[in-house]
Amino acid sequence: RSLFQPVPGTKLYKLKYGSRVQIVLQDTSIVTPENHPIHLHGYDFYIIAEGFGNFDPKRDTSKFNLVDPPMRNTVGVPVNGWAVIRFVADNPVWIMHCHLDVHINWGLAMAFLVDNGVGELQTIQPPPPDLPIC
Repeated sequence: RSLFQPVPGTKLYKLKYGSRVQIVLQDTSIVTPENHPIHLHGYDFYIIAEGFGNFDPKRDTSKFNLVDPPMRNTVGVPVNGWAVIRFVADNPVWIMHCHLDVHINWGLAMAFLVDNGVGELQTIQPPPPDLPIC
């Protein structure tokens, strides 16, 4: 029932630098049954599996393609189905959202904040001193 009215928020999902991230994207078809093109900015990810119905980790992990999965930045989550993606967290702050803009208001958007790694190239730089304040 809580999926009918998502709670607005400004929270980020924190990830450790260099961590391997696996996300199961589940289409619940609560409002309308349709394909959701989920896009992740700042990353390419591997689509390791897709299927219909509810994802079952005991049954569906046997369908994972760990040999030659396609690399994309958008995955079409099937109607009444699921998709599993994997990527390495090595890019600072990015949003993941449904490409159907109206779905963002429905709660189909989130953002990742990746912790700093080691050294300057793996660290978020501070804003320049002349950056205007919002």
